[in-house]
Amino acid sequence: MAESLAGEYVALAERVASALRLPAVHALHLPPAKEPVTKDAEFSVLELEDGSCGFTYVWLGNTLGEIRRGDLRKTLAKRSLVELARGYAQTDPATRAIGMAAINALSQHLFQRAGWAPDDAGDSLGELDLRPGEHIGMVGFFPPLVPLVVQSGARLTVLELKAELAGQGEGYRVTLDPAELADCRKVVTTSTVLLNDTLDSVLAACRRAKYVAMIGPTAGCLPDPLFARGVNTVGGAQVTDLRGFLAAFHGGNAWGRFTRKYAIRRDDYPGLDWLLSRAGA
Repeated sequence: MAESLAGEYVALAERVASALRLPAVHALHLPPAKEPVTKDAEFSVLELEDGSCGFTYVWLGNTLGEIRRGDLRKTLAKRSLVELARGYAQTDPATRAIGMAAINALSQHLFQRAGWAPDDAGDSLGELDLRPGEHIGMVGFFPPLVPLVVQSGARLTVLELKAELAGQGEGYRVTLDPAELADCRKVVTTSTVLLNDTLDSVLAACRRAKYVAMIGPTAGCLPDPLFARGVNTVGGAQVTDLRGFLAAFHGGNAWGRFTRKYAIRRDDYPGLDWLLSRAGA
């Protein structure tokens, strides 16, 4: 039986930890305790002592509430980065989300330590190169991105888990049925699929797609397991001004200008072995 995605990422984190001395965890930053007004307020951030940051989506179910009520934040100083990363393979949503943040922070640290920087993202859609008449799949409803697809002349089908969003929109359709992605030539998916265990089923549903992109802050991980599953491009976010970012984040304000959106393309990615060798492993 093939290893689960979570199992692969935990093994990857353990490999990096065995090869390199990793920085300690400095803080877990949670968004303000209020309903999110913007998408920026739907994430938590794990900060390492060297300033590397890993994002994780926490507005899935009651994940954020469970993190606030739990004792994980109180014991952070006693936990290593790889110990937190192992939580990604657990079933508890809060532990799993923080595990994803740890894997992302570890990944960002390795990128910087190896002196490797992914290219800036070419656009907001994972570089789908939209063409008129194409059938585009979108996994997770991204309202700001929908007009970009519709205006290109492409046909758009959006796969959602929320039943209240299903139906026909202006130039697009929202469905709850993954089978409707079967004839999509290109697909862009939210990185939330890394937290709700739907990635493999999504990829199976759109197996005829010639191009699959994953985008979002939660996709700040090493892309090796995703590329092995057929993803073509992974788009994440890197904090470029930590002080400005944290001030905006804790103030409940937009923090995008303090980050850099990047895209890692499967054909251009040097691979984990190369990164470790450059990092001094």
